[in-house]
Amino acid sequence: MNNPVPIATLFIGLNGLIAFALSYMVVMERTSTRVWHGESQADVSNQPDYLENPGKWAAFVERYTQKSVAAKTTDDGLLQRKVRAFGNFIEYVPLALLFLLTLELMQAGTGLLWLLGSALTVGRVAHAWGVIKTYGPSPGRAIGFFLTWLVYLAGAGACMYYGAIGVLRP
Repeated sequence: MNNPVPIATLFIGLNGLIAFALSYMVVMERTSTRVWHGESQADVSNQPDYLENPGKWAAFVERYTQKSVAAKTTDDGLLQRKVRAFGNFIEYVPLALLFLLTLELMQAGTGLLWLLGSALTVGRVAHAWGVIKTYGPSPGRAIGFFLTWLVYLAGAGACMYYGAIGVLRP
């Protein structure tokens, strides 16, 4: 099998696994806090209590989670931080991967592709770690957004360069 975009394929897979891990972390935090919508108890204070008159599915989920996941009694903001880490990942990664894929299809240098893919992946992991572990500024967040901006600027610039070459030399 001939894969014309092996580097982009690798980073799409790696970042897909990171997205899954962040999503899983949000789901588990929702389960332990019993906050099914929103990011805090205050977000759901006006919502009906799904356990007052639970359907079969809600009753099953509640029984299962009561047995398997320790419930939290306080809101420490962790759910909000996990939701933001996942959301931020989903906001930034698709376009960066599109840069990578496009550049590989344009036969950009492999060094550039590895640099962009590695910076994106390391940056997004560092950012997620920083957001989840610390409320407010943190080294992980700073490293993450600077690396992501680097990928955006270099990726956009390289795409414009290869696009201009294609337009000027049809």
